[in-house]
Formats: sequence, C-alpha cells, structure tokens
Amino acid sequence: MELFFASPFITFLFPRMIESAILWLLKTLAIPTVGLSSVFIISFISATLVPMGSEPAVFAVIKANPAIYWQVILVATLGNTLGGVVDYWMGYGAKQTFASERSSKWFGWLERFGAKTMLLGWLPGIGDPICTLAGWLKLPFWPCVLYMAVGKFVRYILMTWILLNVPDGFWRSVGDWLA
Repeated sequence: MELFFASPFITFLFPRMIESAILWLLKTLAIPTVGLSSVFIISFISATLVPMGSEPAVFAVIKANPAIYWQVILVATLGNTLGGVVDYWMGYGAKQTFASERSSKWFGWLERFGAKTMLLGWLPGIGDPICTLAGWLKLPFWPCVLYMAVGKFVRYILMTWILLNVPDGFWRSVGDWLA
C-alpha cells in the first residue's frame, strides 16, 4: 500500500498549497493595506519566544503614513505587551512542570528587583525570557504588565525616532544594495 504523502498527487499539490498559504499570509499582512492590524500581529508574535523583530513593521507603517504615528506606537505597544503577557503565563505554567530548575542567576536577580525588571522586557534576546521567568516566579501580574508596557512603549518611541532620523537616501541605498 502506497503511503498517502508519497502519492504523486500530494507531492504535486503540497508545495503549491504551502506557497499559496504563504502568499495569502503575506498579502493579508501587507503593511499598506492593513497597517495597524499588521503592526499588532507582528508586535504580538515578536514578543513571544519567536525570534522576530517588530521595529521594521512599525517604522514602515509610520514612514508610509506619518499622521498615524501615535496610533502605530500604541498598537505596537499593546501587541508587544500582550505577547509579553503570554510569556508570563507560559512561565507561570512551566513552573509546575520544571519546579526544580531554580539554579539560574536570573531567578535571584528577578526575585530581588521584582516587577520592575519588566522594564527590560523589550531587550532583544533576553526580554522575552525575562517575562517568562517573571511568570515562573509568580511576580505580581498587574505590576509586571504595567512595567512591560512602559518599557516597550519607550522602546518603540526611541527606535522609531532613530529610524525616522536616518536620511531617506540611506534607506534607498540599502534597498539598491539588497536588490
């Protein structure tokens, strides 16, 4: 009996289905079409443990429509904070599974400084795990969310300000170089 996935029909159809799904996703998240929802989704996903940055999307939407600067910053902050909340709850749930794994120096540091450490939740590479460890340690939820939101809000303002102050000629040269 031939395996279902080895059939010629599946080997022909499956790559086309994946390509079609990817094209649909890219079209759905197209920044000029659905800017704020794209910013929210990308900011949310990038705050989870998925290694992805949301700053390019925030920058692109603001660059395309500077009139919605504060809306984009607030939507990105909300999406990124909610992603951090997901990290918090993943850590909270993981504690029951891995309760004996408390040997890391991060635990002592987080216990010492508490919810204020969530101001660092925006840092690339360590921000998402910090949010997860906060849940693991059962740090107070609402203060953690507040500090996460403040840190992420300040990050978006600073990163966007820096990117907007780079001359347009630089971005064109980067585009030409990548093409």
